[in-house]
Amino acid sequence: NFYKEKKREDIYIRYLYKLRDLHLDCENYTEAAYTLLLHAELLEWSDKTCALHLIPRDGEHGWTQQELKERLFHEIICYLDKGKMWEKAIELGKQLAKMHESHMFDFMELSELLKKQAKFYEQIMHAMRPQPEYFAVGYYGLGFPSFLRNKMFIYRGKEYEWLEDFILKLLSQFPNAVRMTSTAPPGDDICNSPGQHIQCFNVKPVLTVPHQFKDKGVPEQILNYYRYNEVDQFQYSRAFRKGEKDPDNEFATMWIERTTYITAYRFPGILKWFEVKSVSVEEISPLMNAIETMEIANEKLSNLVQQQACDRSLSINPLSMMLSGIVDPAVMGGFSNYEKAFFTDTYIQEHPGDHERIEVLKHLTALQIPLLEDGIRIHGEKTTEQLKPLHNHLVTCFQDLREKVEKLYGVITLPCSVTEKKKSRVGSVVMPYILSSTLRRMSTASTLSSTSSGLSSGSVSSDGPSSQDVSVLSRSEEDNRIARKNRKEWSVSKSQVLLEKKSDTDGVSPDRQQRPKSLQLGDRRLTLSLFQGVSSQLSLSNQLSPFPASPYTPNTPRSSSYSSLLSKNDANTIDTPGTPPPMPPKRHPHEIDNLAITSEFSPPLPVKIENKPPPPPPKTRKSMFPS
Repeated sequence: NFYKEKKREDIYIRYLYKLRDLHLDCENYTEAAYTLLLHAELLEWSDKTCALHLIPRDGEHGWTQQELKERLFHEIICYLDKGKMWEKAIELGKQLAKMHESHMFDFMELSELLKKQAKFYEQIMHAMRPQPEYFAVGYYGLGFPSFLRNKMFIYRGKEYEWLEDFILKLLSQFPNAVRMTSTAPPGDDICNSPGQHIQCFNVKPVLTVPHQFKDKGVPEQILNYYRYNEVDQFQYSRAFRKGEKDPDNEFATMWIERTTYITAYRFPGILKWFEVKSVSVEEISPLMNAIETMEIANEKLSNLVQQQACDRSLSINPLSMMLSGIVDPAVMGGFSNYEKAFFTDTYIQEHPGDHERIEVLKHLTALQIPLLEDGIRIHGEKTTEQLKPLHNHLVTCFQDLREKVEKLYGVITLPCSVTEKKKSRVGSVVMPYILSSTLRRMSTASTLSSTSSGLSSGSVSSDGPSSQDVSVLSRSEEDNRIARKNRKEWSVSKSQVLLEKKSDTDGVSPDRQQRPKSLQLGDRRLTLSLFQGVSSQLSLSNQLSPFPASPYTPNTPRSSSYSSLLSKNDANTIDTPGTPPPMPPKRHPHEIDNLAITSEFSPPLPVKIENKPPPPPPKTRKSMFPS
């Protein structure tokens, strides 16, 4: 910076390349790329001949600034690719592509650049990219040199570098330093001491959502880059108590001291560390802490449910643990503690200015209900025999929780556009990551409470379905119609398509037909789902009772609760004209009746005819012939 300010570009460029070489020796490819980018910024996209001091040591004389800048861009993109900073590589590649398209007219080079960009886009969505940890390091004491003495820096760690590993590496550079155990700012006795004291702890980068992503569903792979890159603000939170501790409810006196650090430059940059230029401290009240905790919980729950619904191969254990921690009264503590701490008349009278925040907390509490409902539905579809008791317990607890929450705080509904998965033209499923602010903005509240659970198939009334039996999961008739159409397109096999076409050409009457005997299921078998994303609902009353397919007519609203849509006559028939029959039950090879089925439909095997060669002639001896 000193030589740049003094306009000594020759020495400035020389030090840039020394710094690049140091980064390459340490395999800091991202920092090496940002270092070379400073040299490229000195050049223009013009045909002017480069001055001698602008050309690096390994360069050639006679280069134009455009030629040198293009070479630097290619080298920078290569380093960014090694550092897995594909977003920045795409940004520079677009600048190069624009020049080749509009000024150089080199379409072959443009083609290669676009191929690289396509590869980078694919790696953003599919490649594994561990994000770095950030550490705050303070050097206190007169024993440090002046550029470190009583200053704090933010360090960007390497891949899979944790706090303990980083501290060991740091203490190896200062073997006489003493590690501080407290994260509070040190006093004058430590700052003015002749020794060396190092303070180190984790800090969390503050996400700044780009303007093009505001209030939009962005996939987690894209958003995750901005959580740890393009950042210059970091936070550290420390819990403390004000007043007397309440033994029955610790949330009422739980305050948070939040320290925000702002660095001189944004990460990543030309160095692995930058100095902290400003520090601010604020205290978060227990009510605001509860609001932030609920927002984080809702955001995690919403996106965990989407991940489980999108990828059926994921383990169900994280979803089971999160659902248990929220709905199970034996585990759950936050919701009931918030009620005791903030929803009482005493607290409202003592804190009249917190009325709006209390309403926000109530809204966030009610917002958990549709998220939990989707989560328990997915949990029921993926549950195994061993987890069925746990799932039934979760359903029972959730029904009690929903009845209580909807009665006190109203009903929250979420539009399908927030949580639905979008299928792209190439067939990939785009799963947006929904931020907590977007959930709050898109949710709609009503004071009417719904008594139906939508998770179990209760008994069917004789008067047919009523409006109260329709589950909250049923967003609208149009959304369900589209979902059913997409589900049929994905799940129907070729044989079932033929069966459907045949029934349509024969002019099927509105009355339901009887399923062929070969496709009828026993009374104690579950209906098999052909598409793993659509599974039958489980009933608490009879876990092994078959479920009929939901009848579909243009004027009939659909719901996840099948029993609320069936009449007495419908309950006796399983098949519908619009729904293909399920696959026949799977049988094991050792079952007896499997032999009869295979012998009935399989053609006879050819009989193997063994052709034996003729026997050899008997052996003869010379003594058998007369002399």
